[in-house]
Amino acid sequence: MSEQLVLTKIDGGVGVLTLNRPAVLNALSNEVMEALGEALLALENNDAVGAIVLTGNEKAFAAGADISAMKDWSYMDVYKSNYIGGPWETMKNAIRKPVIAAVSGYALGGGCELAMMCDFIIAADNAKFGQPEIKLGTIPGLGGTQRLTRAIGKSKAMDLVLTGRMMDAKEAESAGLVARILPLENFLEEVVKVAQGIAGLSTPVVMMAKQCVNAALETTLEQGLQYERRVFHATFATQDQKEGMNAFVEKRQANFRNM
Repeated sequence: MSEQLVLTKIDGGVGVLTLNRPAVLNALSNEVMEALGEALLALENNDAVGAIVLTGNEKAFAAGADISAMKDWSYMDVYKSNYIGGPWETMKNAIRKPVIAAVSGYALGGGCELAMMCDFIIAADNAKFGQPEIKLGTIPGLGGTQRLTRAIGKSKAMDLVLTGRMMDAKEAESAGLVARILPLENFLEEVVKVAQGIAGLSTPVVMMAKQCVNAALETTLEQGLQYERRVFHATFATQDQKEGMNAFVEKRQANFRNM
């Protein structure tokens, strides 16, 4: 493909990644996810970046996987290639910095699943979410039955997965899928401001906090509490903990150095 599938810019310590297939509502393909994985890794390894925002355009974050590309594949095609493995899982497996999904318009199927792979979702007031795979004779395959259930509970997840219906931003926020809703006007700029607030904190400590929240989904409460306590103790080995607490006592702005 000649088009640049993922656009990258850095704005005040925030890496902004934009899915760039507007003609097909940012449909996801192997090529898109390979480009996204490379862009994510570049930002992960850039010390000037403290947080990442992933977005699409006003009409669609991503309206799903590229159905035209997969419609004729066989079981062996998808099984042997481990379709939607590999680069599709870069965000989960390799990115420690926080990633915010800035969702306006449609986030359906793989698009909804990609948004859920991010650390949290901020939605524009025109956002719509759904897992319509059942209407195509298949099921979600990038975590839709798993992450959605953890985010919004069994009953509502079952409703969305079995009916293929969409829910709007207000319902998504009420259900717990979306962290907050912002007006579509100046939407991306406002999300970047949120990310800049995070990027202005201690990046190592932010990554530790992200690890602890994620551990809550993988462990028992007792195991999670023990893990959190050990990571809390570990923050006292950082210079940023000393700076943050001294700044609080001295009633001044902290100057974190990510050390």
